[in-house]
Amino acid sequence: MIPESPIDHRSGPLAMLLQLSELLPANYAEYRPLVADGLSFFLQRLSPLRQQAIVAAQLALPGTASREQRVLGLFRLCPTLHKLGQVVAHDRRLSIDLRQRLQELETLAATDSLAAVRPLLDREVGRVAGLQVGRRTLAEGSVAVVVPFVWRQAKNAAPQRGVFKVLRPGVQDRLEEELAIWPALGTFLEERCACHGLPVLDYGNTLETVARLLANEVRLDQEQAHLRQAADLYARSPDILIPRLLPFCTPFVTAMERVDGCKVTHQDLPAGEMRRRADRLIRALLAQPFWGSDEAGAMFHADPHAGNLLATPDGRLAIIDWALTTRLTKPQCEAVVQLVLGAVTLNERRVCGAISALGQPLDEARVQGAVSEAIRQVRCGCFPGFDWMTSLMDKLASTSAVRFPEEVALFRKALLTLSGVVADVSEQKAMDGVLVRHGAAQFLRGLLWRPWTWADSRAVGAHLSTADLVGLWADLPATTLRFWTGDRGARLTAH
Repeated sequence: MIPESPIDHRSGPLAMLLQLSELLPANYAEYRPLVADGLSFFLQRLSPLRQQAIVAAQLALPGTASREQRVLGLFRLCPTLHKLGQVVAHDRRLSIDLRQRLQELETLAATDSLAAVRPLLDREVGRVAGLQVGRRTLAEGSVAVVVPFVWRQAKNAAPQRGVFKVLRPGVQDRLEEELAIWPALGTFLEERCACHGLPVLDYGNTLETVARLLANEVRLDQEQAHLRQAADLYARSPDILIPRLLPFCTPFVTAMERVDGCKVTHQDLPAGEMRRRADRLIRALLAQPFWGSDEAGAMFHADPHAGNLLATPDGRLAIIDWALTTRLTKPQCEAVVQLVLGAVTLNERRVCGAISALGQPLDEARVQGAVSEAIRQVRCGCFPGFDWMTSLMDKLASTSAVRFPEEVALFRKALLTLSGVVADVSEQKAMDGVLVRHGAAQFLRGLLWRPWTWADSRAVGAHLSTADLVGLWADLPATTLRFWTGDRGARLTAH
């Protein structure tokens, strides 16, 4: 017998949950009805058993529970919402109370008992000489449970402390159920936009893309491959720690060294040390992979919330949980540089060309309008760094002017998460300054090789060719004209 759904359009529990849309910031108040519609659509399509668990968790909270506490209780039971909460947990546009609640999702005290995952460990790992599994789980994330162990490889060898990462019981089924709803949710949101008088955005394509990416969260074998790649990437960075894999990994269990440390956002050091910690974050997660990429492209950690970034007692940055990564190709990295150079020189045509290299333009008029507005911001003093670039990309994507590929969309999501984490580590550290400094260093290192490379080659020196540099110098008069004459100058020098 199928249990009756406790959540329908008439139910009190649903009305209580839909009030959570009021947590949306005041400047997005017009979207609150749309968020409520989307949440209702999502919850009503979960199985009755899932709905019962969600309602029971809400009823178990005290009557005085805040909306922030209730949203945390909901997100813990839905892996996709859990991940969404981690992504926006440091977004400064949200209230401080909501951010603090969402940050609890980054590292949760374990609720799944060891007994629930022990059968899987026994089946996958079996008996290993010298291996002693802990009696309690350490923590849990959106999809996995962490189990400690100690391994003595030989009788006289020093013991090695490690952890098993194991999927939470039933999480694959819950994730698959939720991800199956997302494509239909995107179409539903687009239809409801018209009812609420909101711009019709490309929710369908966006949610389908995110759904495909989140499916990788439960691919532990894929994460193990990412960990090996990350170890190679940071092999020459002594202040970066990537957990070392241990020899008894399987497709369903990851065994790796245990890392001690606190979340990087923990304010445990003087302001100067926290600035250096923020600098290390930006360098490791953005500048180093971007500027150091070769023909194979640049690999980025695509889930850099604070729970995955630890400050170790010896001052290193430990980057853990490599389930989600994204890779920009060398031409895409070059296009990012060309986009910024186009902004610096106030050259709309160059910016539009870079955007075409990063995505598929769907509406040339909207692209031109958005680029013109972005260039006006630069002319008025806005630095064309990553905040400026991602704001432009967001506008182009949200208005369906450009469709960006999955890897670019995930890169944008990672930037959003990272920028919030950096601000919570140190408000005095800007990402653009670190990027420019490391880009300049990469450019200077490439000068030695420029005489032996083709003029149009961008293989050395910050994704710039000698032809690019000559072109920038030759374009100085036109840049000056565009600055002094504004839009009219931009049109004149575009021909």
